[in-house]
Amino acid sequence: MVRVVFLHPDLGIGGAERLVVDAAVALQSRGCHVQIWTAHYDPTHCFSETLDPDLPVVCVGDWLPRSVCGYFHALCAYLRMIYVALYLLLFSHEEFDVVFCDQVSACIPVLRLARHRKKVLFYCHFPDQLLTTRRSLLKRCYRAPLDWLEETTTGMADRVLVNSRFTAGVFRQTFPRLQGVHTDVLYPSLNPVSFDTPITEGLDGLIPEGRSLVFLSINRYERKKDLPLALHSLASLWERLGEGGFWEKVHLVMAGGYDSRVVENVEHYKELRALCRSLGVEAHLTFVRSFSDTQKVSLLRRSVCVLYTPANEHFGIVPVEAMYCCCPVIGVNSGGPLESVAHGETGFLCPPTPESFSAAMEQFVREPRLKQKMGQAGRERVIKCFSQQAFTEQLNRHIVSLTQ
Repeated sequence: MVRVVFLHPDLGIGGAERLVVDAAVALQSRGCHVQIWTAHYDPTHCFSETLDPDLPVVCVGDWLPRSVCGYFHALCAYLRMIYVALYLLLFSHEEFDVVFCDQVSACIPVLRLARHRKKVLFYCHFPDQLLTTRRSLLKRCYRAPLDWLEETTTGMADRVLVNSRFTAGVFRQTFPRLQGVHTDVLYPSLNPVSFDTPITEGLDGLIPEGRSLVFLSINRYERKKDLPLALHSLASLWERLGEGGFWEKVHLVMAGGYDSRVVENVEHYKELRALCRSLGVEAHLTFVRSFSDTQKVSLLRRSVCVLYTPANEHFGIVPVEAMYCCCPVIGVNSGGPLESVAHGETGFLCPPTPESFSAAMEQFVREPRLKQKMGQAGRERVIKCFSQQAFTEQLNRHIVSLTQ
């Protein structure tokens, strides 16, 4: 039996966490012994699979700060993951063959200290250094050693996987010293069980009566996700449709991961509420924070289309989830959605402007059969290209090869 330990910095409900949980469940289905180690885990803010006692989650180091006076988030994340790795090696009696780590590569040198050297697989969602800005000299000086450390420690992994061809290209551009490191693409998948089971939780109070044309935005409340684009697109659709008629049937649900501990989540939620008021679309909009898995599936089944607003997204699991639920996608024509969404077949890929998005939205409003046609094509595409079976087979092959 192959023993695999997952190391992840914060086991919340984002896309990276979804992949880690799916990877753990996939390897379990192939007979691997799996544990997830993390610096933060909240049973009330997690994916349902992690509540299963057969998928152990070990949380250590949550007492370490996530930031210092609102700054040094990256440094604190590195230190927290290094602590988790040290604790695993020095204070636990857990035996393992392979470590699957993602997001933070700084812990890889620590794993090299194991008595019998263990294999390390690093999954690169996207280079960490590209997820922040460097507007000031002080910020550039702070990030320089962290960027060097990220590149150096990533190169120490025994195998590197990326989530898309887009990310593979960015990886080569960002890490010039790692040109000799081979990266394999492992597309995220979804667990069909949670999407195929009967829904027991409704959408009471989320969608006003009579609103049959529901658009859905799913993303964390972070500024880089460009959620204002969805609001401006809704306002632009209002201008296209005019008062009454179709417009009275339109509603947007903005659902997303929200953590009250994260300052940006709190601030950006308030910013979006203010923007909603200024655009005058409050009556046609519902905000949902930290929804449940069953709520998400209900929303995807109920909606005519998903608005996916991030530009240059690394991959983006939401379009895949939407298409599996027969819900078409309107996304930005860059990054991972170029590989997941088939333009004109399973949705539309548009420039990130309200005019382009609202024009695509109008097609779903005026052509009722478009949702069913594109929705069915989307489900077929997911089954063919992003199935759990394909994901499981590829990941298991990588794990087994590392142990031989």
